Amino acid sequence: MSFKKDEETGGMTFYHDKSTVIQEARAFNESPISPRKCRALLTRIVYLLYVGETFTTQEATTLFFGVTKLFQHKDAALRQMVYLVIKELSTIAEDVIMVTSSIMKDMQPNLEVVYRPNAIRALARIIDAQSVQSVERFFKSALVDRSSSIASASLISSYHLFPLSPAIIKRWSNEAQEAVNAKAVSSGGGYGGSASAYLSGGASGGYQAVASTSYIMQYHALGLLYLMREKDRMAITKMVQQLGAGGKGSSVVRNPMAICMLIRFARKVMDEDPNVVKQMHEYLEGLLRHKSDMVNIEAARAICEMRHVSTGDLFRPVAVLQLFLSSPKPVLKFAAIKTLSKLAQTQPAAVAACNLDMENLITDSNRSIATYAITTLLKTGNEASVDRLMKQISSFMADITDEFKIIVVDAIRSLCLKFPAKQAIMLSFLSGVLRDEGGYDFKQAVVEAIFDMIKFIKDCREAALAHLCEFIEDCEFTKLSVRILHLLGIEGPKTRNPTKFIRYIYNRVVLENAVVRAAAVSSLAKFGVCVEDQSVMKSVGVLLRRCLDDVDDEVRDRAAMYIRVLEEKGLADVFVREEATFSLAALENELVAYVKDDARHSTAFDIAQVPKVSREQAAAEIASSRPSALDTIASSSKSAEPSPVPATAAEAQSSYASQLAAVPELASYGPVLKSSAKPIELTESETEYVVTLVKHIFREHVVFQFNVSNTIPDTVLEEVSVLMIPSPDSGLIEDFIIPIASLTASVGPSPAYVSFTREEPESYAAGSFGCTLRFVSKEVDPSSGEPEQEGYNDEYQVEDCDLGAGDYITPTYVTFNSEWDKLASASSVTETFALSSSESLKDACRSLIEVLNMEPLGGTETPTSNSVHTLTLSGLVSGGGGKVLARCRMTFAPGAGVTLELSVRSEKAEVGKLVMAAI
Repeated sequence: MSFKKDEETGGMTFYHDKSTVIQEARAFNESPISPRKCRALLTRIVYLLYVGETFTTQEATTLFFGVTKLFQHKDAALRQMVYLVIKELSTIAEDVIMVTSSIMKDMQPNLEVVYRPNAIRALARIIDAQSVQSVERFFKSALVDRSSSIASASLISSYHLFPLSPAIIKRWSNEAQEAVNAKAVSSGGGYGGSASAYLSGGASGGYQAVASTSYIMQYHALGLLYLMREKDRMAITKMVQQLGAGGKGSSVVRNPMAICMLIRFARKVMDEDPNVVKQMHEYLEGLLRHKSDMVNIEAARAICEMRHVSTGDLFRPVAVLQLFLSSPKPVLKFAAIKTLSKLAQTQPAAVAACNLDMENLITDSNRSIATYAITTLLKTGNEASVDRLMKQISSFMADITDEFKIIVVDAIRSLCLKFPAKQAIMLSFLSGVLRDEGGYDFKQAVVEAIFDMIKFIKDCREAALAHLCEFIEDCEFTKLSVRILHLLGIEGPKTRNPTKFIRYIYNRVVLENAVVRAAAVSSLAKFGVCVEDQSVMKSVGVLLRRCLDDVDDEVRDRAAMYIRVLEEKGLADVFVREEATFSLAALENELVAYVKDDARHSTAFDIAQVPKVSREQAAAEIASSRPSALDTIASSSKSAEPSPVPATAAEAQSSYASQLAAVPELASYGPVLKSSAKPIELTESETEYVVTLVKHIFREHVVFQFNVSNTIPDTVLEEVSVLMIPSPDSGLIEDFIIPIASLTASVGPSPAYVSFTREEPESYAAGSFGCTLRFVSKEVDPSSGEPEQEGYNDEYQVEDCDLGAGDYITPTYVTFNSEWDKLASASSVTETFALSSSESLKDACRSLIEVLNMEPLGGTETPTSNSVHTLTLSGLVSGGGGKVLARCRMTFAPGAGVTLELSVRSEKAEVGKLVMAAI
């Protein structure tokens, strides 16, 4: 049957009202059956399902069984449409399994080839888990059929049946392996030229068409094999080695899509097993010379995305991608430039060799390719090329979609930080695109880019704030307006002429919705508090009093509160000037510990011992526990499932506290004062015994918790303990060891404890420890599954561990300058150190933060200069140690490393000595 194309009505040719189609379904009961009429009716049913029409269960069931009556007719075209409709209705109708016998008749080996693939696919849709075993022999024989269409249909159906009955499908692995090795019987189209000629030096220009045979069943069989072996890492590695990486079957897999799948398997194996990285890398490099373009692209992308890939390893894949940049096929150019764009984020020097080719793509008719080309040039170009590139970007921004506009903006965002001297032209571009049409995601990307410029490039602060003020005059997105008003309240008072921003903010009180008005009130109050000019405070007070008549409760309440804040300096320090607030999770844990510790009930709860976080961190903590109201207002909110939020340090502390409370030997120690934020790995994750360490600080004790995992399935470990040998001056005395009674591979990590007493509870014990894992190893009897009676004592050396300043200090956020001045009369220590191992100021900052476990303040964790930097840190010392602040003045000279002048102020002298000893 043929349908003539109607250009005016298009797909509406097949559209009929659902009730009309159901009435016309009586044609399925006619005798004799009209194949042409039934095919047209079946087409209408499929089209209704395609456009989203919903059928009730009863309607779908009636149609389904009406369609099954068409099995009486032998017309091949009609039979194909019947199977198509059966598959679509099977998920809605009831009792669909009753049609199994009719379908099974079309699966007989002696029937036409056209029937069997359709029957196999339809059968996989209608059977349930209990019926899979009854049709097993049909599927197994079809898996190795000589016809590629039948084999592929069976392989695909097996893939979809796997979630229903994995145990049965896994028994078909031999047949799936035969399908990989089988020779194809159908011919496919040739795959075009490749980059192999370039790498081998055998060709000098265009692409030569190569005729090849289609082995499509190999692609489907590989997918099924991977699904069967997905949980077995060694089996996946072995499969890739046999079929790809130099194995005997490396010449068997010929289908380009199957080879691309093997490349992805090899990429996964490389990430999980470092021992095969070299072998897999050689395999991928060999595929760069394959005759298929898609294989070349996939192999080059896999090498570019390798972990810790060196510039030398990137020469060959980048050369392949560079060749594709001049391809006449848009899809190849797009794949190549997209891969190079992603690589330029981490290895811009390796991509710079392609700059000339990428400049030729800026004027490409495909704007997606042009966008990736220019954003990649922004990442790899030098400062001199910025002006020219920005002019070219402006010429086509109106022609691309929001998705690619965001890519351009993100590239400019990173370029601003790379070349701060060019901030004026980039800020002018960003402010220009803010006035263009665009959705929420695009406008948010531009605003975030301007926020970063304000944060990291101080010279552009006033101009950037002025552009944001103009934007909120016509901003249609409430969430963006609130964020900009919040930033104006923080940064506006710091400018030379803060009063010019007040007009823009007050306009929002007059013209906007309640959410924006409330944000504007808060922003106005910050100008009144933070600007020293008394006339500004009086003007802000007048504006806030006008807000007392607002129709919204939130706006009125905020205005009333801030009027009181302006009148009292103490309230202004707490509600406006103070940048820190308490972490609710940490506060809860401290309160619980206080209630449980009877010894502390004689003294009042000390709020100063609760660590603080910045207001941004507190807002992020609240947002992770419940969605923000602003998220529902943003017009472009997406209905994606929220990603799992990692546990905070306070939540981890609470978890450890409940674990330790369940150990009887530790019950007399009282509440734990501090636990390690993250477990410390003492072994590699791939070793036979995996050990991680968590350190717990009590008032008079230190407990080391070793989480031990046994990865050997046929071995049981008993009496598992850790022998710790402390350094002589550690100030610790060992109390006892709590071993793990029995440890198998199936139980996961189990804790063993080692307890020490602090010789002087008021001091801070520190030192290094040698650690040895001791256990009795017993083999498991394969017949009974029980461990043998006799075992042998064994030891396993793990890495040494340390106890230092970071184990006693909890990061806390403060306003550094004010707190530093408050501790001027407290204990103060200053020393100079040479950090010769640090290769840059950034490395030195990262090392200091990690060793001291203190909170970096004011963005000082990111140096803005390559030669001079000051890092400010803050923390709380457990056990009543009080606050500790550190000011790290650093200079860097090539060849000499980093010179550090460390000044520490603390409430107790012992704390300063502890921090200095850690360096």
